[in-house]
Amino acid sequence: MSEFRIHHDVNELLSLLRVHGGEGAEVYIDLLQKNRTPYVTTTVSAHSAKVKIAEFSRTPEDFLKKYDELKSKNTRHLDSLVYLLSKLTEDKETLQYLQQNAKDRAELAANAAISGSTSFSIPSSTSKISLQELEELRKQLGSVTATSSVQQPLELTRKILRDKQNKKNSGQPIPVFPSWVYERPSLIGDFLIGTSLSTDTTVPIGTLPLASQESVIVEDLLYILIGVDGRYITAQPLAGRQNRAFSVDPNLDLSIKELVTRILPIAASYSAVTRFIEEKSSFEYGQVNHALAAAMRTLIKEYMILITQLEHLQRQGLLSLQKLWFYIQPTMRTLEILASLATSVDKGECMGGSTLSLLHDRTFNYTGDSQAQELCLYLTKAASVPYFEILEKWIYRGIINDPYSEFMVEEHELQKEKIQEDYNDKYWDQRYTVVQQQIPSFLQKMADKILSTGKYLNVVRECGRDVTCPVAKEVIYTLKERAYVEQIEKAYNYASKVLLDFLMEEKELVAHLRSIKHYFLMDQGDFFVHFMDLTEEELKKPVDDIITTRLEALLELALRMSTANTDPFKDDLKIDLMPHDLITQLLRVLAIETKQEKAIISADPTELTLSGLEAFSFDYIVKWPLSLIINRKALTRYQMLFRHMFYCKHVERQLCNVWISNKTAKQFSLHSAKWFAGAFTLRQRMLNFVQNIQYYMMFEVMEPTWHILEKNLKLASNIDDVLSHHTSFLDNCLKDCMLTNPELLKIFSKLMSVCVMFTNCMQLLAEHADSLHLTSGFEATINKFDSNFSTHLLDLLDKLSIYSTNDCEHSMLNIIYRLDFNGFYTERLEHMSAERSQKAAPLPACLPGTAQ
Repeated sequence: MSEFRIHHDVNELLSLLRVHGGEGAEVYIDLLQKNRTPYVTTTVSAHSAKVKIAEFSRTPEDFLKKYDELKSKNTRHLDSLVYLLSKLTEDKETLQYLQQNAKDRAELAANAAISGSTSFSIPSSTSKISLQELEELRKQLGSVTATSSVQQPLELTRKILRDKQNKKNSGQPIPVFPSWVYERPSLIGDFLIGTSLSTDTTVPIGTLPLASQESVIVEDLLYILIGVDGRYITAQPLAGRQNRAFSVDPNLDLSIKELVTRILPIAASYSAVTRFIEEKSSFEYGQVNHALAAAMRTLIKEYMILITQLEHLQRQGLLSLQKLWFYIQPTMRTLEILASLATSVDKGECMGGSTLSLLHDRTFNYTGDSQAQELCLYLTKAASVPYFEILEKWIYRGIINDPYSEFMVEEHELQKEKIQEDYNDKYWDQRYTVVQQQIPSFLQKMADKILSTGKYLNVVRECGRDVTCPVAKEVIYTLKERAYVEQIEKAYNYASKVLLDFLMEEKELVAHLRSIKHYFLMDQGDFFVHFMDLTEEELKKPVDDIITTRLEALLELALRMSTANTDPFKDDLKIDLMPHDLITQLLRVLAIETKQEKAIISADPTELTLSGLEAFSFDYIVKWPLSLIINRKALTRYQMLFRHMFYCKHVERQLCNVWISNKTAKQFSLHSAKWFAGAFTLRQRMLNFVQNIQYYMMFEVMEPTWHILEKNLKLASNIDDVLSHHTSFLDNCLKDCMLTNPELLKIFSKLMSVCVMFTNCMQLLAEHADSLHLTSGFEATINKFDSNFSTHLLDLLDKLSIYSTNDCEHSMLNIIYRLDFNGFYTERLEHMSAERSQKAAPLPACLPGTAQ
């Protein structure tokens, strides 16, 4: 079970139990992931769990009836759920809580029903009902009875299925049988209620001698066994999905009647199988059910041949009731199994993979009964042929041809071009998805590999290359799962190699990643110095005043006049002026797949006017199929890292410019120049902070992580490994650069703001040094900057110390070691840690006057 599925189920359970507050679902999810163990279903464990719940239940018969109903529908994970419930019966504390919770919810529902408005009201007996009220009441009661109908007509079912399939296969409508097939009931092999064998007057059977009674009853039974009413035995109308019942003339001799009641279940089974064959032969029920019906029809033909032979004996006067029972008895088990399968498929509304699961499980359960198992094996093999044809096309060619929605893999209409446009693109994950109820139980373990195999081949096909697996071999149903595993493994290995070689060699994935690293992770030093020199004045403007084409031209110039000119993919680099600052972009990414995602993405850009520096970022043009790896999510992560480092580089340049402009202080008198001493010291502390942060991010985070990525890419065996390694690389970079922790990023942003305000102040002083009279006010300003910077820096170091200890993020300790290399902040950090510990610890009970 995936983490997202666990998250969904836990949230649903908390909502159902009305549990609010606390630490939310995350705590339970972590516990479940750490402590879950696989449950292996056995017949003994499932039976014992069922018995335990039945003994515990107040209404055991209702529970067992519901269990049998779900079992007949082949409900997934039923035995696992029953086992879990049986364990809950042993936990008194949990049971007590659930009982109280159920009681509370019942009271809330009752109160809501009383206080809320009802759907309709019945006028009091003292008032007369108007015609309008009567008509409205009739409509409401009619709608209630309509919605409570258990079974809808077959014609409506076929129409619903047909509409669904035509919607999926637009432009290629599903074929249908002509209407006369359904309008002529005589074409169906089942009983026609309301008709009789002949118009002759029937002689009362009680007036006939015993031998004559036996003769006419044998004739009636031969008709009943092929779905035609007899004179003295007739079929009863069906009620829902119940088995066919028969009425026997009450005047029939008891000795004959007893043997007749033994034979009639065969006719009931034949009726059920015939109805199933006629119904599932329609196109709307899919190819698997159609193939199953065809296989059953073949067996029914053999049964009909037997009945024909018995009729021949009867006409010769050689067939007695005992002989009929003797000859028909071997087919009783066969028809019983066929009827049981037909009923289960019908009740479970099974199609495609779910039908195969039911057949496989039934085949496996008949171990020990060789004839029954052989029969089920024959049916499963026949029914699996169309399913395996779809499977073979998928794992050998990457094509889905599933007009009836029977296959385990479902295709969704998504455009691969949107990978470059959608902020939260899900092409790779959602273009093809697994449909759980359509996975045959014998392919459950291989479902993920089947999905991946076809996806890999499909990507190569999307690039215009026709691929066919050289180890393709027909898949045939067998009880030995090893055969499937070997074939799917071979196809998977071939598909993995084809796509991986295609991306790595022909599409040069690593070279593109290296090119992105040059620009987004700023390892092309001379290019950035040249680019920032060229664009410095332009990026100081408000973002609305910046001419993008001018920036593009300056970028082109910087690329051509630096070592980046040797990069073959440099033309894919573009300018992107973002509508929001880095913090907002961070929140948009962190909100992906959460309840806040829609609100944050649809929110207006920040009201503050951004400067070019705050909005500036690079973008990169990635074409299919590389966009599977370097998609919009990945590029967004790269952009966040770039904007973070680019702004740090800008602040560093500003602090260096302060150093240059402050050389004018040498012109001042000794009395005036002394005011600059504190400013020079603060500037050096700020510069030391910014440069060490940059060094840490580039040489202690990004470079080592990049080398790990390159090593992992060389060892990758499939595209999913590449995706995983690339995502892991970006996530680790973001985490270690403090971009996934809003609290740390907030403190860091304050530090950068203090540095920028300080540089602006110093630049202003340098420009107006002649007209300004330096006083103690300047010293107070510098002291204020110093105090703010020191406070935020200590706060950052303290928080880094906490996170590195609590979350085992030891790489963040390197920032502390760099910034506090001589122990200057150590004493103050220890003092802050001691104060925090004192606040967290409970106060001991002390005697009056005792020091604490």
